[in-house]
Amino acid sequence: MPTQCNGETFGFGRVGCRRVEAAFDGGAITSDAGALLLGRVDQTIGLIERLSACFTDGRDLALIEHGLSTLLMQRILGIALGYEELNDHDRLRFDPVLAVVAGKLKADRKGCAPLAGKSTLNRLEHAPAGEPERYHKIGYDAPAIEALFVDLFLDAHTTPPDEIMLDLEATDDPLHGHPEGRFFHGYCDRCC
Repeated sequence: MPTQCNGETFGFGRVGCRRVEAAFDGGAITSDAGALLLGRVDQTIGLIERLSACFTDGRDLALIEHGLSTLLMQRILGIALGYEELNDHDRLRFDPVLAVVAGKLKADRKGCAPLAGKSTLNRLEHAPAGEPERYHKIGYDAPAIEALFVDLFLDAHTTPPDEIMLDLEATDDPLHGHPEGRFFHGYCDRCC
């Protein structure tokens, strides 16, 4: 079945003095252009900004290249784009599409990449709950993060629902052999 192509370009705003547009006449340029759409969604709901407010950054801002909101955006978009492993970010730190979404096409300091590498993101992921510490300069407020997801859900409705029902289903994966971490699931009557 033939498809109908849209010849229009889609504007995604400006980054510095450059316009960012999406068009369908450039050939195979990047496989991560979906990040532009995710960035637009973030501009609408303010997820990264609101999530950043749940963290405390005890780093000396004069000495860092990558701010907290940039780190969160990079990690969340990386996961959404299928880059679950932190080592992927040593290449992604130079990705122009992620840099556009972050609003940072080049690093402010000489010798730095526009985005963070795996080591910096690792420190974010291993941040302790609570206030920053001597060796862990980023901390987070777990109850505030939990409340944020409820707030985002409620913001998506014109009137809050009277009741929220969570339908939790089993996502057990039957196993073959004897891999580490397996357990017997009585409902499935097999190891999962």
